[in-house]
Parts: sequence; structure tokens; C-alpha cells
Amino acid sequence: MADPNAKITVHSLSDLKNTSDDAIPNYLNSLSFTQSHTLGDVRLALGYSAFAICAACFYWDYKLGFDSTKYYTAAAVTLYTLLNGALTLWVWLVEGGTVYVGTSKAGDKIAISTSTKKHTPIYTLTITSQSATAPTATTTTLSRPFADWFDSAGHFVALPFQQMLASSAPAIGKADPGRAGVAAEAALRETFEEAVRA
Repeated sequence: MADPNAKITVHSLSDLKNTSDDAIPNYLNSLSFTQSHTLGDVRLALGYSAFAICAACFYWDYKLGFDSTKYYTAAAVTLYTLLNGALTLWVWLVEGGTVYVGTSKAGDKIAISTSTKKHTPIYTLTITSQSATAPTATTTTLSRPFADWFDSAGHFVALPFQQMLASSAPAIGKADPGRAGVAAEAALRETFEEAVRA
């Protein structure tokens, strides 16, 4: 999980989101989900390929001079532009805020993407899960304030965060039924208390 002793600034939306994003793979991997690193691997391959082209271009120019390598340099600039364009499209269109893709021991697949709106401390999760036996995937979107799992001093509190995930995604709830049940009971108790007050 996120370091319980780490303290972040509760007014920094990016710190709140990054800490929450980091907690998702830690929690799911502790439940024996197998994380797929394909999205990150493709991003790294595109980025390092672009860097390799820059390094080769520098080497050619250093060893042979610009005049004898200007056509290689033009080709390298074109290839570099294409690779960085592909990287940008990959991040925007394919990854799209995805922080976790994995499979449970039972064969259930899950993908979680997150987002926030500027100046609004609300964490929005889009959880797409597909049971090993179901023909189609289901998508759940939920939004919760960061204050639900960060205390006023800026410490990450893992239990309410894990309960939210376990009660919202069936694949996670199957892997961690204790936390899924606790969150469901808390939601039922809250609904009952609201009904009594009304």
C-alpha cells in the first residue's frame, strides 16, 4: 500500500491523485491479481526508440560532421517525429488514464482508469471488469472525494480506499470479500441513518 507514514499536501490535487493511483496496483497485487504491463512497455519502447535515434544522430554528427550526415539527420528527425507522435497518441487514446490492467486467479479481468477535474478534489474511477465466464465486460464509474481516504494531515488511509474498490468491482470483491462486505454494510447503515433522520 501507499506508505502510511508518508504525508502529502491535501491541497495538491496531483499529489492526492498520484498517491491514490499508486495504491491501486499495490492493493490488487496483494490480492494475487497478475498485473499486465503491456501499456507501460509500449510507452517505454516508443520513448527509448526515439532516444536511440537522437543518440545515433549525435554520434553520426560527432564522428562524421554535419555535411556528410545531413540526409541521415533529416531521416532521423522524421523518424523521431513519427515515434513521438505515436507516443503521444498512445498516451492519449490507448492508455487514457489507465492505472491498472490485470487478471485475478479466477481468470477475471479488470482495467481501472482514473481522472480528476481541475480544482475539484473528487477522484473518478472507471472500472471495467470481465468475469471469466461472462461474454461481455461491465463498466462501473464511481466518484468519491479524496477526504474519504486521506486524513486532515495528509496521510493515506488504506482501509476505506480498499473497501471502496472491493465493494465497487465484483472481481475485487470476490478476491477480498471481507472488505467488500464491510463497505456494503457501511453504505446500508448510512442509508438507514438517513432514512431515520427524514
